[in-house]
Amino acid sequence: MNQESLPTKLYNVGISYKKADVKVRGAFSISKENQKLLLKEAKQKGIDGIFVLSTCNRTEITGFAKHPFELISLMVKYSNGSVEDFINVSNVYKNNDAVNHLFNIGTGLESQILGDYEIVCQLKESFKLAKKLNTTNAYLERLMNLVLQASKDVKNNTKLSSGTTSVAYAAIQYIVENVPNHTDKKILIYGLGEIGKNTCKNVLNYTTNKQITLINRTRETALGFVELHPEVKVGNFESLKEQIHDTDILIVATGASVPTVTKEHLKAGQELLILDLSMPENVDIAVKEINGITLINVDELSKITDKTIETRKSEIPKAEAIIGKYKAEFNDWISHRKFVPAVNALKESLQLIQQDEIAFHSKKIKDFNIEQAEFVTNRMIQKITTQFVKHLKDDDTAVDQSINVICKIFNTEITELQNG
Repeated sequence: MNQESLPTKLYNVGISYKKADVKVRGAFSISKENQKLLLKEAKQKGIDGIFVLSTCNRTEITGFAKHPFELISLMVKYSNGSVEDFINVSNVYKNNDAVNHLFNIGTGLESQILGDYEIVCQLKESFKLAKKLNTTNAYLERLMNLVLQASKDVKNNTKLSSGTTSVAYAAIQYIVENVPNHTDKKILIYGLGEIGKNTCKNVLNYTTNKQITLINRTRETALGFVELHPEVKVGNFESLKEQIHDTDILIVATGASVPTVTKEHLKAGQELLILDLSMPENVDIAVKEINGITLINVDELSKITDKTIETRKSEIPKAEAIIGKYKAEFNDWISHRKFVPAVNALKESLQLIQQDEIAFHSKKIKDFNIEQAEFVTNRMIQKITTQFVKHLKDDDTAVDQSINVICKIFNTEITELQNG
């Protein structure tokens, strides 16, 4: 896709697990409320077409801008990250590379665990928020629609997501592989967001442990979950400290912006495994100073792989072929949007010539048949514009160059429609 002729270019700026560790990713995390403020400010500044994606593995802004720093400055303002840190660990994609990046994210090729599709739901929610705040445009709408179609196609027609591998699953895999007699251990799950729910379901599905307790700040949410899973107990948030003292394994999935478990929650001499699935980290790293405490975070869990990853890797070429099909469709759509104003401008120029010539000959030639002249010249105009369209659609055609030549020959300007 070539968007160089647009007054603004499509950029994707952000940080991810590839270059940024869990601490830096936590600093650049943008809360839902700040995402709304960011989008509103972008709109006020005239940025047309923008959305924000912020997950445990990445924070990214995709949008149209004259320079990527317009988007980077917004990211820094609404997170706790700095420009200096961003420069060290960031990715900046432009135009076609930005499009490729979004397709790779939406199909699981960019996930920390290859083929993990949790990102698809997060991508949908991010775009839904932008749409609600009227910060999307026709380009992003069409692009996201095709990314989601490609995602569904890859999921249904490849084994890229075969097996069960996610952070929530990796947590259980870690327990099974590293905790002796794990089925007899007391497990406390603190936080019942999406990851907390999935982790609890995985404990039930992949172990025979029957000593699971849930604690959530909103007790009603926990009670609602337990109605569907009666083998799980609900603990009181007010007695969190006591419940932690009485458990063997603590799984934290609270999703707060500051630590929700600190040294004050722990008991000296207690043997306790803590799995922190939150981003930013919700367990104060200082707890590692306490004897008997083992703290495992998201990055360490993500190192856990199994044979399904090898199966998934072999499916990458199939996934890329499917993505190629949808990218080609997007490029055709972009090209068509570019053709329409160019062809219309050519047609209007030819019609002006037609009118001038008919007016000239009607004065010079007695009994000049205007109707017949219009009929013949209209057919000529149609054939010329049709030939021009065929030329533009040819794979070997330099579209921008051809359009510029037509503009110069007929002394006309073409206004491209960015927002459809």
